[in-house]
Amino acid sequence: MAHPQQPSTSGRRLLLFTALFLLLTGAGLWVVHQQLASQDVSFDGRLLTPWTVATVGALLLLYFTCDGLRLYATLRALGYRVRLRAIARLVFINIFFSNVTPMATGGGFAQIWYLQREGVPLGFATAATTIRTILAIVFIFSLTPIFLVTLPALQGQPLLGRISWVLAVLIVLYLAFFAVVLFRTRWLIPPLSGLLSMLDHWNLISPQRHRRWQFKARREMMRFARSFGYYLKGDHRWVLLSVVFTALFLVSLFSFPWLLITGLGYDISWLNNLGLLVVTTFIMYFSPTPGASGISEGVFGSFFRDILGGSHLVLVTVAWRGVTIYLGMLIGLILLQRDLARSRKR
Repeated sequence: MAHPQQPSTSGRRLLLFTALFLLLTGAGLWVVHQQLASQDVSFDGRLLTPWTVATVGALLLLYFTCDGLRLYATLRALGYRVRLRAIARLVFINIFFSNVTPMATGGGFAQIWYLQREGVPLGFATAATTIRTILAIVFIFSLTPIFLVTLPALQGQPLLGRISWVLAVLIVLYLAFFAVVLFRTRWLIPPLSGLLSMLDHWNLISPQRHRRWQFKARREMMRFARSFGYYLKGDHRWVLLSVVFTALFLVSLFSFPWLLITGLGYDISWLNNLGLLVVTTFIMYFSPTPGASGISEGVFGSFFRDILGGSHLVLVTVAWRGVTIYLGMLIGLILLQRDLARSRKR
C-alpha cells in the first residue's frame, strides 16, 4: 500500500507558531501576575509531596489513555482497527500541532495524515477526528450554560460581562458550521471544487493534478458524508465507548487544577472547580491564538483569583498548563522529530 504523501509542513512556519505560542503564553502569565496576583511568585514544595505527585501522575495517565481510546473507539465504530501503538503516537502529535497552530486546526490535519498511513481512507479519517471533536463539544457546550447560570463563582464576573455577546455570536457560527458538516456535507463540495478550479486558473496546479484532485475531493467528501451514518449504525458498544471515553477524558482534564489546589491546602469543591474549567475551556475554543496561549492563562487567572492566594495563582496556572499541555507538546515534538528523521533517511 502506498503511503500518503507527507504534508509539506514548513519548518519555519512551525518554529514561528511555536515562538508565538511561547510569547503569548508568557504574556498571559505576565498579565495574571501583574493584574491578578498580588504577591511575588514562589514555589511551594507541597506540590511535590508524594500524594500530590502520585495522584497527578495517575490522573495524567488516565488523561492520555482516554484521549487515545476515544479516537480508537470512534474508528472501531466506523469499522476500522488501528494499532494502539499508532493511536498513542497520535495523542501527542495532536497535542503538539493543536497548540502551535491557530484555532487548534493543525492537530486534526496531522492525525488525518497519520491515520492514512495506517490504512484509513481520507474521508473516514477526517470523519473520525471530526466526530471525536464534536463529542467533546457536545459535553462542553451543554454544560457551559448550566454552570454560567448556577455557579456562584461566575456571577458578576467582569470578564464574562464584556465578552458575552461575542461568545453568543461565535456559538451560533460554531454550531451552524457543524450542522452543515453533519447534515449537509454535500454543500461543502461546490466551495471545495471552486477552490481547486481557482488554483488551476491561476496555474498553481497542473490541469492533470486539477482533474485528479477534483475526483479525489468529491470521492472523499462523499465518504465523509456517509461515514457519520456508518458511525451511528456501527457497533453500538464502540459508539457507547467513544462517548464514555470522551467523558472520562474531559473529567480527567478538568480535575487537574482541583488536585493542585487541594494539594496546596485550599478548600474548593470538585464541582466548583469543574464548572470553572468547563467555562474556561469553552472560551478557549474560540481563541484565535495557537493553543489558546495567553487567553487560557488569563481566563484561568481571572476565574481562580478569588480562590487562590496571590503567590499561588501563577504557580497553579503554570502547573495546570504544564501537565495538560506543555508535557504532551514536548513528547509530541520528540515523536515528530523522530518521524522526520526517518523520512529523511528513506
